[in-house]
Amino acid sequence: MYYANLLKKVKVLLYGLPVVSVMVAAQPYQNYNAGFRFLEMDIAQLQQGYREGKFTVKEVVQAYIDRINALDRNGPVLNSVITINPDALAIAGQCDRELYRLPQAGSSMFGIPVILKDNIDTHDKMPCTAGSRALMQSYPLADSDVAKKLRAAGAIILAKANLSEWANFRGQLSTSGWSGVLGQTKNPYRLNRNPCGSSSGSAVSVSANLTMVAIGTETDGSIVCPAQANGIVGIKPTVGLVSRTGVIPISSTQDTPGPMCRTVKDAAICLGALVGVDSADRQTLGSKGKFRTDYTVFLNPNGLRGKRIGFFKGGYGANFKVDTLLVRAINNMKQQGAEIVEIGGISNSTVDGYSFEIMLYEYKDGLNRYFKSLGPKAPIKSITELIAYNEKDSVELKYFNQHFLIEANKKDGLNSNGYKEALAGLMKGSRNDGIDRVMNDGHLDAIMAVTGSPAWKTDLINGDSFQIGTSSPAAQAGYPNITVPMGQVDALPVGISFFGRAWSEPVLIEIAYAYENATHHRAVPQFLNHE
Repeated sequence: MYYANLLKKVKVLLYGLPVVSVMVAAQPYQNYNAGFRFLEMDIAQLQQGYREGKFTVKEVVQAYIDRINALDRNGPVLNSVITINPDALAIAGQCDRELYRLPQAGSSMFGIPVILKDNIDTHDKMPCTAGSRALMQSYPLADSDVAKKLRAAGAIILAKANLSEWANFRGQLSTSGWSGVLGQTKNPYRLNRNPCGSSSGSAVSVSANLTMVAIGTETDGSIVCPAQANGIVGIKPTVGLVSRTGVIPISSTQDTPGPMCRTVKDAAICLGALVGVDSADRQTLGSKGKFRTDYTVFLNPNGLRGKRIGFFKGGYGANFKVDTLLVRAINNMKQQGAEIVEIGGISNSTVDGYSFEIMLYEYKDGLNRYFKSLGPKAPIKSITELIAYNEKDSVELKYFNQHFLIEANKKDGLNSNGYKEALAGLMKGSRNDGIDRVMNDGHLDAIMAVTGSPAWKTDLINGDSFQIGTSSPAAQAGYPNITVPMGQVDALPVGISFFGRAWSEPVLIEIAYAYENATHHRAVPQFLNHE
């Protein structure tokens, strides 16, 4: 997802604000969480239950399917899941027959239900739609590298999640979490609020306990924004740490899949299962010697001690309620031994322009390549055919247009001078003169910022109304970013982000885990059905 001209740089003094509580209690209209045996359970607890014979993998998967039917299809009707895997129970049964593969401890994904964003290919009975009606009968010819690695790690691919259609890069005045296939995904904290996107269903399904883990994808904000709006942890890895093979693309320069979980530990476990060099994705070649198959070794409760962290004030001053939570977070990190250093801007506005141009060029190239990968029976064979399909469809253009598809289709190939100049400008502006410069000058271990503001009301007529978003510096550089719950404003979650240099996931996980361990701001959603 791309934030265009949505951020305001406000210079406000930080440390004069009072630290007060801004969370307002509200009563749920119905307790949908009562009686769910696996509520807020994490990977270690689930696997310990398998070892002790408290339940089987098949029982767990059935329980999550039942909860999807109760909350996603009925009840609050969250609309976060497009397709339930018809083979999920059979796969779970096979896991039960192979419990000997489950290690006593470590970073295994064995027996863990995972939901994939529906722009990630699976070679099974589930289509991969990108939320578009044009691809409702599109069945990939092979697993994505992500799906392949999850299966090898023993995870059960439970379902495919709704998303902002085409990862929110189709047209103007779009609404996050809306797709032509399923309609609008709801925020589980307040049902009239937006889940952000584009990994909307991935975030909602984890937050609402419809799954234990989900995989999202991000170009700019599409993991961290919905993670924060739905009160969970999201890791947007360094581009190239996780393969994009079999992922419907926007930008080969900025795209990456990443884990979305309720805890930093679960996200670290999942990340270790996803990484590795993939010869079909050239960006992953740079990860050789830099990736770890076990990131749990960095789960240090004292991970903030001695860290020098830059405070990026993007969005600071735009919402005093969020500012109050942020001051509280900074004070907490100081108490844990971190040094917080105010920093100036990270990159200038020309970087936004370069990023947008690159996305248009790479979108056309990437989509056409993806359609070709679907073989001769592909329902759509080019971006031109997709545009034509949308113009004739009765639903697709009902709320917003396809301006970005049309503009992308006008672009030349990736050998054009315009593309090469934009790419060089982006790399220099976002990396050498951006995050790397700031971190070198300040001798920083990481940079922190508020992830976003409380979720806005969903509005299909006027589209999204972002107030705060700080994902762009890390997204444009292709560098890692982790968001963790920071508290709530009027029963709506707000997150804090930690980002830094390429391949710095270990230090970011250390920091994020220490902050989470000291604060425990994750709150179970109550599906409020009022203002």
